Amino acid sequence: MSRRRALRPRLRPFGLRTRLVLAFLLVAAVGCGTTAALTYRAARNAILEQTQNTAVSAFREQVENLGIHLPLEAESLRHELLLIARQGKPRPWRVYAEYGSVRVSSADRPTSTVITPELRSRARATAHGSFQRVVKNGRPYLTVAVPTVFRTHTPATAVHRTGVVLYAVMELDEEEANIEAMVLAARDGALPALAIALIPALIAARSVLRPVRELRRAADSMGRGRLDTRILAKGSDELADLARTFNESAAALERSVVELRHAEARARRFASDVSHELRTPLAGMLAVTEVLDEDADGLDSDTARAVRLISAETGKLAVLVEDLMEISRFDARAAELHVDEVDVADSVRKTLQHRHWTDPALVRAELPVGVRVRLDPRRFDLVVANLVGNALRHGAPPVTVRTWAEGDWLVTEVADRGPGIADEVLPHVFDRFFKADPARARSAGSGLGLAITLENIRLHGGTVTAANHPDGGAVFTVRIPR
Repeated sequence: MSRRRALRPRLRPFGLRTRLVLAFLLVAAVGCGTTAALTYRAARNAILEQTQNTAVSAFREQVENLGIHLPLEAESLRHELLLIARQGKPRPWRVYAEYGSVRVSSADRPTSTVITPELRSRARATAHGSFQRVVKNGRPYLTVAVPTVFRTHTPATAVHRTGVVLYAVMELDEEEANIEAMVLAARDGALPALAIALIPALIAARSVLRPVRELRRAADSMGRGRLDTRILAKGSDELADLARTFNESAAALERSVVELRHAEARARRFASDVSHELRTPLAGMLAVTEVLDEDADGLDSDTARAVRLISAETGKLAVLVEDLMEISRFDARAAELHVDEVDVADSVRKTLQHRHWTDPALVRAELPVGVRVRLDPRRFDLVVANLVGNALRHGAPPVTVRTWAEGDWLVTEVADRGPGIADEVLPHVFDRFFKADPARARSAGSGLGLAITLENIRLHGGTVTAANHPDGGAVFTVRIPR
């Protein structure tokens, strides 16, 4: 149940699904907006041009049919302007006439602020007139300027301007309302379109995320040790290529791990077999070296020195073989705990006495009375002996051994007064056959003592750490559950 919960996809506010859907909607929104903008622009131009062409053509026709008599009579001209204004297309205009300083209009005011100096300048420059769209106080207007002309037929037909310019001003409110209606229609149509686009966005996101989720589950399964995990690769897209690449990598990794496991098993079996085979001849060699040690005082100095060297090296070999056999049992998962309730202080004292570490100048013990723990006495003895022996070999006396109860844990601390452990060495002190100083390659230790200590503590369900004391020296701290 917990694994199913772990494999269930978590909802992330800005996860891949959300980003895909947002990207899809963004594309749809940009498409809708671009289409609406182009449609709006085209429709707006069409509506305004149609109104503009109709108004300009109608106004020119009215002006051409108008008979202007000079000098101007303001009242008569006003009457003509009213007729032109009522006949305006596509709706009535306000018409203004300008001649020198004379201003006449069909409206209440003789002039209009909508007519710009630019339009007046263009009207004076051409006989065909001009037009301009103007926005005044937020309202749109179409302004048209047409100069009045007269023609002479002798000696040839010629067009002459009278100097009178007529202006038509027409509001474009209806066209603007139509344009706004189109904008609202485009907006109202875009919102449902985006809502509809959400459906293919979710479908597309699901189709893209399905292989990604399968890849995540496969990676999680491989992380749990199932190296035979594979993904069903379908299709020929990039995700299918990713699935095939994952399967190829998983197959290569599985082959490599199988080969490494076989090689490791062979190495363990070799070490175990060699250790067992060496045990019998070593027993005979140890017995012989004990006899030779007893008689060494009666031999000449060179022979005695050789005998003692053989005896010492045989002892080192015996320790190495025992350590190899011990580590082989851990590797084969054959190590077992034989738990008994022990008095911790008494157990540590016995360990120190059996190794003849009773001199306070060498080892100091701070052992509170009455602390009883259920553990394997033999393995706890090895842990304390290895840590104290390591401190004596590589640190400096006095070595302090402390034990105390801390909640549900038994804490054992071994500290020395040496130079401490180099920072680059600390991560490797529990590695097998690791020696910080290559010059100590022939030291009394096998290089397996701390590794065996670590395995014994793990077997108890505890932990061991190595650190440097602020005042100098190395500190090893062991925690074993009570």
